[in-house]
Amino acid sequence: MPVHEARIPGFHKHSLTERHRILSENTSIPIDEITRALHGGGIDPETADKIVENVVGTYALPFGLALNFLINGTPYIVPMVVEEPSVIAAASNAARIVREGGGFSATVDPSIMACQIQTYDVPNIPIAVERVLAAKRMLLEHAAKSVEPLVALGGGPTDLEVRVLAADMIVVHVYTDCLDAMGANTVNTIAEALGPEIARLTEGRLGLRILSNLCDRRLVRARCRIPAAAVAVSGQEQQTVDGIVNASRFAELDPYRAATHNKGIMNGIDPVVIATGNDWRAVEAGAHAYAARSGHYAPLAVWRKTQTDEGTMLEGSLEMPLSLGIVGGTLRVHPAARLALKIMDISTAGQLAQVAACAGLASNLAALRALATEGIQRGHMSLHARSVALQAGAIDDEVQQVANRISEDRLITVEHAQTVLQELRKPSSS
Repeated sequence: MPVHEARIPGFHKHSLTERHRILSENTSIPIDEITRALHGGGIDPETADKIVENVVGTYALPFGLALNFLINGTPYIVPMVVEEPSVIAAASNAARIVREGGGFSATVDPSIMACQIQTYDVPNIPIAVERVLAAKRMLLEHAAKSVEPLVALGGGPTDLEVRVLAADMIVVHVYTDCLDAMGANTVNTIAEALGPEIARLTEGRLGLRILSNLCDRRLVRARCRIPAAAVAVSGQEQQTVDGIVNASRFAELDPYRAATHNKGIMNGIDPVVIATGNDWRAVEAGAHAYAARSGHYAPLAVWRKTQTDEGTMLEGSLEMPLSLGIVGGTLRVHPAARLALKIMDISTAGQLAQVAACAGLASNLAALRALATEGIQRGHMSLHARSVALQAGAIDDEVQQVANRISEDRLITVEHAQTVLQELRKPSSS
């Protein structure tokens, strides 16, 4: 069910019930299906008890929609599960700006994951490496037999390599096309199946057999090119573009800045990963390992100013490993995760990775644009004001009224919110 329109002006002004109706109209998903999937966080304690251990309840997070995304010419409404105020609004606003340049373009590698089979106390490293490589075909055939259902679908082991880690230690990587699965269970199965044979070939002691979350053969790339006028704040085209480019250069030179720069990217990616029932810890680990692959921790996205016949352009590009699945795992049992995929009309794991990457690039743009102009706190704190109003005891329409007032006063504290709430509730004299 493709999205009819990802541009929904004023969506935040509607009630929850109205938002369900609008979402249904723009995706053709029945409204009762949306309501059921999102009720109570999308999962009941009884179901949760079957997923993890020692369950005593469930813990819900906000499920929101980032709007305005245009990716490879297709509009997307992007579900995001996140607790941080301003993330969804910022991504939506950045996606709207990127539309002015034609939207995002994205590509993704095949779904190749690696497992690692370690042997140590290897008596003769050169001979061990030679023997493993000589047996490569046999090992790949053995690996394929251990995951026959995947092979039948067109996936399975594709390659093998040997890495020498120390004078007595090697690790064998077996690469596997996991198709639309994240792939952890699949490659772990292969590692366990090949472990004893690898140990025999190397005459070493068998060590760890497990996947690597640094899936550097499963990269996703996202790009955008935006006219300076579209990204400008208060009409200041050159200043805004130069500020964003300078912020990018700062991150490229300084790992302390790069860490926060990349956190801003993950602000967009993690909520999509969580919304779709995927493993965000694995995604984070792979992202940061990839950022440090040169020995210098670097940004996953960079921004440049270019000159074209159409004028000054801001160009952004992101590249990172991203291992996501649309089958298996939590997806089988979590209605909200299944709904998230349905909202985006996702049909492959690669498509999901492209959407998540574009959400990450959008979030990065929003953060750098704010930092380079008005500062990050102004917009962030105005949205945070609603949470503060809730803490102060505001209900229903009071929440927005209190939030507006404490934002205008630039005093976003629970104490001030309580004072404003008391004034709001004070009977008017007639």
